[in-house]
Amino acid sequence: MEQDPKTGGIPVGFLVKSLLFSYILTAALLALLAFLLYRLGLDEKIVSIAITAIYVAGTFFGGFVMGKKTGSRKFLWGLLMGTVYFLVLAVVSLCAGKGNIQMGSSFFTTLALCAGGGMLGGMVS
Repeated sequence: MEQDPKTGGIPVGFLVKSLLFSYILTAALLALLAFLLYRLGLDEKIVSIAITAIYVAGTFFGGFVMGKKTGSRKFLWGLLMGTVYFLVLAVVSLCAGKGNIQMGSSFFTTLALCAGGGMLGGMVS
């Protein structure tokens, strides 16, 4: 991976900024989904698909920002951003759910979608 010239390692500032951008976008889209759920009474299956799409969109745009900031090996930086996004999301879910997180197929599917969304965003940037 490309090193940050100032610190000699991973550009943590860029990573934090892109994660923050991703989480703000995710929060806004989830608030919109909650409003639509309230007003339209959406089906559970539709809400589940929308939540997954929101995670992918959040990581895509975060990977895009990360790729723009780093300049080289953009897909790797996007992949890193998507993976860290998922890990933070999993840790917060673990803390909020008092340790009841299931390592089923949806766990790994969501990991792959978040990492892939970030990588795609980095590649497009």
